[in-house]
Amino acid sequence: MCGIIARIGHGDATETLLSGLENLEYRGYDSAGIAVQNGSGVKVRKCSGEVDELKSSLEQSLHGNMGIGHTRWSTHGPPTDENAHPHTDTAGDVAVVHNGVIDNYDELRAELQARGHEFDSDTDTEVIPHLIDDYREQFGDTERAVREAVETLEGSYAIAAIVDGEERVYAAREGSPLVLGLDDEEWYLASDVPAFLEHTDEVIYLEDGDLVVLEPDDYRITDVAGSPIERSVDTVDWDPEDAGKGEYDHYMAKEIDTQPTALSNTIEGRVEDGNVAFEDLPAGTFADIETVQFVACGTSYHAAMYGSQLLRSAGVRADVLRASEYDQTAGPVDENTLVVAVTQSGETADTLDAVRKATDRGARSLAVTNVVGSTAARETDDAIYIRAGPEVGVAATKTFSSQAVTLALLTQRIAADVPTATPVEDREAMLQSLADLPEHVETVLETTNAESLAREYFDSDSYFFIGNGLGHSVALEGALKFKEITYEHAEGFASGELKHGPLALVTPETPLFAVATGGDDKKTKTNAIEARTRGAPIIAVAPDDHPLADAADWQLSIPDTHPVWAGLLANVQLQLVSYHAAALLERPIDKPRNLAKSVTVE
Repeated sequence: MCGIIARIGHGDATETLLSGLENLEYRGYDSAGIAVQNGSGVKVRKCSGEVDELKSSLEQSLHGNMGIGHTRWSTHGPPTDENAHPHTDTAGDVAVVHNGVIDNYDELRAELQARGHEFDSDTDTEVIPHLIDDYREQFGDTERAVREAVETLEGSYAIAAIVDGEERVYAAREGSPLVLGLDDEEWYLASDVPAFLEHTDEVIYLEDGDLVVLEPDDYRITDVAGSPIERSVDTVDWDPEDAGKGEYDHYMAKEIDTQPTALSNTIEGRVEDGNVAFEDLPAGTFADIETVQFVACGTSYHAAMYGSQLLRSAGVRADVLRASEYDQTAGPVDENTLVVAVTQSGETADTLDAVRKATDRGARSLAVTNVVGSTAARETDDAIYIRAGPEVGVAATKTFSSQAVTLALLTQRIAADVPTATPVEDREAMLQSLADLPEHVETVLETTNAESLAREYFDSDSYFFIGNGLGHSVALEGALKFKEITYEHAEGFASGELKHGPLALVTPETPLFAVATGGDDKKTKTNAIEARTRGAPIIAVAPDDHPLADAADWQLSIPDTHPVWAGLLANVQLQLVSYHAAALLERPIDKPRNLAKSVTVE
């Protein structure tokens, strides 16, 4: 997965391309490049490294009213200058940027080389400009050449291309995200809205099979055969300032701090008269559902665990499945199965693939996502938005909290329809406590001692996280966050599993974070004490008066609240520990090595 951008209109495109790439670096930062066309040839500048290095390498300004740009997360070939995008044909007349994977590139490359095309990189992308050039020579028409090229490609792609001597940007999508931004005097194409949000909030979410031709004063969308397609224009309700870093040193710090606002947006209007309400899910929507499958990856998987446990507690059969393993783990699926796709971006390749397979087997589908108009939102039967706003840091923070709350509410909405479900015993108290969650998160942020704790333990050998019930998913998420941005070894376990093997790793140099939710925390306390007898420092993530605090060396305090929401307060504390430890270790917090935010390739 990579980030691509294109711009055409009046005035110079270079600064817009560079700022767009900076806004897309969460999608990849191995290398970067731009190409502009100004009537005197296609000019390409690219290099390995981050966008700042590209800007520094520009010996002279590139000028042109149209251009394309790319920031890379390497799949084919290492992050070198040669493998950076844009790629060109042999003569340098056609320049292309690409997000995705071309499955048949070996075969195409061999065919093109046999016809005299010369290649300079290890990438799959480089076949695309050569294909376009080959078809241009054959048909004498660039638009037809682009159509022929994309029909020849197998795999996933969002591509944008410019050609010497033409005031046009050509683009196509198949399996990778691409959005068109509309302004009064210029058009944009990008992998994600933040690339151009400072310029326009009017967008068209392109769909698989769409081919776009942009000109300075017009745009056209067709299918690959050339037939016109009408796509609706949406307005993005994100504030451009939300996509910036503001006064913070890191996006992650900002996104942790803005969780109270994100959660308020998530909750707004969804609890009415003691009942859960989703505008597009009227009463009876789930009356025929017998089984619910949550499918997700990474942080979204941990949020899905949260929802799955709550739904099982309400008497509905529910499973949480890793999307990448859906073929092997799905079990029976039919028209009484609801598949809930949990994906922040709405573009996660494994999750989309799992939903498509379930749909082919007759299942109903519902997306829980952050992005209006995303592929997941369009392809499922229904969609619920978590309303967290743009999240730029690669390590998910506010979106986990908003996903977990949205899923908790969804479980109660499903249980209200399923005839055999048994409402949560204290459901009314749970929903009343939810209103206090944003304020409780604010309290954690204002009173945390996470930085002091991080200073005490940031040079330890390993870090363990345990929790029981809903605390288990929080422990797993805490460990994931820690390893993602500190590069230190961290593992999460169900509390009762610590003594079934992992205890062999416990030493005085392995701090153990014990998450208490106020539910069934007996196993968490028992195993924490057992680890402490082996010398491990114990950090209780719990309310002040919780029994676990008495058995701990340190405490990360959380306000008293309903057990369903306590884990989310604990999660904020663990996010802060990870952030401060990574800062002490001088890690690149927003851009952890080898990772990108939106995993849009399998």
